[in-house]
Amino acid sequence: MNRTLRLTGTFFLLTFLSCTKKLQDPGATNTVTMSNEWWVTLTLNGTDELGDHVLFATYNTSQNVADSLWLDDLQNGYSFKCKVLANPKNLTFNTDSAQNEYKDIRVHIANGKIIPNGGKGKTTGNIVDSIYMEASFGDDPGDTFIISGVARSRWAQDDYN
Repeated sequence: MNRTLRLTGTFFLLTFLSCTKKLQDPGATNTVTMSNEWWVTLTLNGTDELGDHVLFATYNTSQNVADSLWLDDLQNGYSFKCKVLANPKNLTFNTDSAQNEYKDIRVHIANGKIIPNGGKGKTTGNIVDSIYMEASFGDDPGDTFIISGVARSRWAQDDYN
């Protein structure tokens, strides 16, 4: 009886071990240090234009090159999505003139940067990265908006909505 239990246990152990797969590590994108979701505000001359933080995203392009990055307000603010020139080593980005994918206007982004450990979660106080950029839009000439905020911590209590 004892021998039967040992054989059965060995059989199940070998079966379990033979079924585990070793998955290959897919690696990361070339803009992984700059890609994230952010809670940002949109201000003009110090006035908050949205009334609260909104979700914003930065992510790699389909070409997965280090010098291109998407900025996307997910239609939560000014409704803009554009490609910018990125420098992952310096964590900076900008564009003189990029096509907005949501509206038929041009977008200008200056002084874009990601600041490692430059912010805190809303409730938890966890240290997160922060983001800053100056944006101007073709349908609102002469106005420069400040978009700034903190990385989404993934803690529910740090989410703004």
